[in-house]
Formats: sequence, structure tokens, C-alpha cells
Amino acid sequence: MPSPDPERVSVEVSDGVADVRLTRAGKHNGLDWAMFGALNAAIDEVGADDEARVAVLSGEGPSFCAGLDFKAFMTEGGDGEAGFARRDGEPENFAQRSAHGWRSLPVPVIAALHGNALGGGLQLALAADVRIAAPGTRMSVMEVRYGLIPDMGLSQTLPGLVRDDVARELTYTGRVLEAEEALALGLVTRVSDDPRAEAMELAAQIAARSPEAIRSAKRLLNEASRADAAPGLALEEELQRALLGSPAQLAAVAEAFGAPAS
Repeated sequence: MPSPDPERVSVEVSDGVADVRLTRAGKHNGLDWAMFGALNAAIDEVGADDEARVAVLSGEGPSFCAGLDFKAFMTEGGDGEAGFARRDGEPENFAQRSAHGWRSLPVPVIAALHGNALGGGLQLALAADVRIAAPGTRMSVMEVRYGLIPDMGLSQTLPGLVRDDVARELTYTGRVLEAEEALALGLVTRVSDDPRAEAMELAAQIAARSPEAIRSAKRLLNEASRADAAPGLALEEELQRALLGSPAQLAAVAEAFGAPAS
């Protein structure tokens, strides 16, 4: 099992708490291929560590995660189909698993948010069991700005947090909201001046409980509250495949970045 790229994600386990940090601080922890791979590797590492009873997910630098790093994808290239690859028996594809995989972990995950949690960064945050945000943290279901839909598991997380009309409004507009409004809508659990410290304190409380009871509680809440995630995740991929590279989607990207479509 490969370890996460330390230039993207670090994992340290102490006293039952897996401290998972996004380390691409200079790029606001933007998601490039290496970051997707590192997040998947971190999920594997935490899931395989019997000492880990709870995980805290945070980002170094000015942001939690500012979403997809379009410039990196444009310059580095890569096989777009790799993002849709699946492991045998898993409902999530490679890109979906980097976010939704945290929801699938057997242990609770607490996300500490600050700066920006945009697009894929918000999808990553919403896959956590609990979200603690710094005042002014900016959030957005941003994919529509690029002619796309959210395809990292948002269909499985957002509808359980906010009213249906709110989920639709946020998804259709891609507007940015801050932590205080996000709290009122139900996107975050609480607002804190030091979200990481509060997340670590909460994690310590959870780690002190029976690990068998905590894992059973997460399984219960995951499985009893909704139907099988596989159909929704498959639909995300089907719809996104139809959008990717279409003239309308390329035009949306060009407008977002102020460059001519090609």
C-alpha cells in the first residue's frame, strides 16, 4: 500500500487520532492528479491503521482546499479516463473516492475548514462527518461555473445536509457563501476561531470512546439513512462524461479564466 505523497498530504496517528493534512499550501491545496492520488492513499492508510479511531482533515496554508487546479490539469495533461477508474467492488471512481472515500471510512472524520473550500474542496469537506469552519470561510458548489456538475460524491452528501431547494440553488448558481451562512443552512456543524484546535479536541473526545461502538455508530448512520450510494455515484459519472470537453463546457472554462476556448 503506497503512502501519500508528503508534498500533497501528510498522515500522523497519535493517541487514536489520525491527523491528515493537505500540504500543497502554495496552491491553496488545489486538486491536481497528484493530490487525488495522495488523498486516496491517505484514505487507505487511515483505513488500514488499527490505531486510528477518528481522523481530522485540514489544510495547511491559506485555504482548506480551493478546488480543482485547472491550470495544473491544462499544463500537466494526463489521462482523463484515469479519474473514472474504479477498484473492483467499490462504488466510487478514482476522483469520487478522494472525497467520498472519507465518508466510507469506518472511523469518523472531522474537517477543519478555513480560507476557501470551493468546488472539489467543498465536496471533500462535505464527506466528513463533522465540519468546523473558521469565520469567513468561503464555500461554493462551483462546478457549474466551468460547465460541469459536482462529481466527487456531492449527490450523496449535500441532500442530507440542506433542504432540497437550497441544494438546488447552490448547485445551479455556484455562488460563494461564507461560514456564518453555511452554518445557518446546515453545511457546517459549527464556526470556531480555531477550527483545527477544536477539531482535535473533539477528535480526542471521540477517540476516548469505545472504538467498536464508534465504528458501529458510523456504519449505522451511513447505511440506515440512505439507499445504496452506487446508483447516485454512477449517475454523477455518466452525466459528467457527457459534459467534459463539450463545446459548451470549454466555453464555460474559457469564460471563467478569461481565455479563448479551443
